[in-house]
Amino acid sequence: MIPAQHDLAIRGGDVYDGRGGGPVRADVAVDGDRIAAVGAVAGRARVELDAAGAAVAPGFINMLSWATDTLFADGRSQSDLRQGVTLEVFGEGWSFGPLNGRMRRERLEQQGDIRYDITWTTLDEALVTLERRGISANVASFVGATTVRMHELGDDDRPPTPDELARMRALVDAAMRDGALGVGSSLIYAPAAYSSTDELVALCDAAAPYGGMYVSHLRSEGDGLLEAIDELIAIARRARVGAEIYHLKQAGRANWPKLDGAIERVERARSEGLAITADMYPYEAGATGLAACFPPWAHDGGPRALRARLADDAQRARIREEMARPGRGWENLYAAAGGPDGILLVSFKSDALKPLTGRTLAQAAAERGGDPRDVAMDLVRDDESRVGMIVFMGARENLRRQAALPWMSFGSDAGSIAPEGVFLRSQPHPRTYGTFARVLGPFVRAGVAPLADVIRRMTSFPAANLGLDRRGTLAPGCFADVVVFDPATIADHATYEDPHRYATGVRHVLVNGTPVLCDGEHTGATPGRVVRGRGARRR
Repeated sequence: MIPAQHDLAIRGGDVYDGRGGGPVRADVAVDGDRIAAVGAVAGRARVELDAAGAAVAPGFINMLSWATDTLFADGRSQSDLRQGVTLEVFGEGWSFGPLNGRMRRERLEQQGDIRYDITWTTLDEALVTLERRGISANVASFVGATTVRMHELGDDDRPPTPDELARMRALVDAAMRDGALGVGSSLIYAPAAYSSTDELVALCDAAAPYGGMYVSHLRSEGDGLLEAIDELIAIARRARVGAEIYHLKQAGRANWPKLDGAIERVERARSEGLAITADMYPYEAGATGLAACFPPWAHDGGPRALRARLADDAQRARIREEMARPGRGWENLYAAAGGPDGILLVSFKSDALKPLTGRTLAQAAAERGGDPRDVAMDLVRDDESRVGMIVFMGARENLRRQAALPWMSFGSDAGSIAPEGVFLRSQPHPRTYGTFARVLGPFVRAGVAPLADVIRRMTSFPAANLGLDRRGTLAPGCFADVVVFDPATIADHATYEDPHRYATGVRHVLVNGTPVLCDGEHTGATPGRVVRGRGARRR
């Protein structure tokens, strides 16, 4: 018997190597966790996968993933793997670590449908815990600027003292040496909203020696969008780091024309040599907590202090009045949604409130016979959670323009789940099941952007921005994260009304050389690993 030439071979596909060229009809050979050859591969492999009539590409990078809790519940990462995602990148302001005892206790108290023990202190310890539990996709993370702030200041609305800031910088330094990708912020949410530009520069400056970048949910995506982009660019310039805008959007109809100004600012900065980029999801609606509709001062001191204010008539009256007008110095999502009809309630902690899942805030208010703003306050107070909401505030045409930009990558801003078990206890945003398939399928087939360039911006482009080692490209010696899909049929099927629907069109997926999806079905394999940034390679 002639011995197998390779561990695995993907045969006869149209290969896109991730660098923007192609396709080239070729085979891809894999030995262990690496790509051994791309081209005409002779002989038989131990495992043969058919890619005839399909595209073969590097595995896709989800630049903004919230598959944190969901991977603890189910490590298979089904909704993302079935779209070809092989790397989940965490850290939008909050990260798994660093934690102290108080933070661990608070996070355990705040857990909802998905519950797990928190046994770690550092970010890297948390990621290693996930890896050891068994995950099908790779994971990586930024260190959260919010998490670092909370470690030293709690939820208080005040600047750090010099000593506190020094300790915050030391926490960033330690996370970077462990392999964090940089610093992530989420500046519309308390307590992140209390951070000054100088504070953020100081944290990014601590990440800079390790090649870390800065990525941010901007201080405003609406009325102050352009000024918020200016702040991100200023932080990048002062700290000498690359910077990315999380989920670029123009929130609220009055702000839809600001896309031109946003593009102009990013491209001017890039022409000056700054590595400014952005990512997006291809939906008009966003998703966050209903509590984000309340002004930042109401969150001072944390969730318990917020609930106490929501039980105080005078402070409720002030919150109600501020929700009714455009935010002055804060992001008023209630106003950006155009009012309660633009807010869909999708997840609750309390079983008593779960029947409201799938209702708009306007419908919930009509059922309860109250002002929608009061109902919003009641729900957050009574549920003792942020209360999950989907908020409609974007423009479809702007999404298509953004998706064509050469410096735009993609992120779901969601978990990675399955239509079963604990995940059926809430109603996710359809982006959870459809972000990457929607761009690769309907957007590409409508001529929004060429397939080869979209693949580049899902693979080698974000990998290079993040400083990842041998990821994002199909070439000998690179890690064998590979997706095989049909460009003619790949599509999303999840809707706001019926979100628990897998995308279709992905045939095979490899993670570190191991098949995790074969002929569209999960194999049960969990070869996912922690992927670390440049700092870990320098220590």
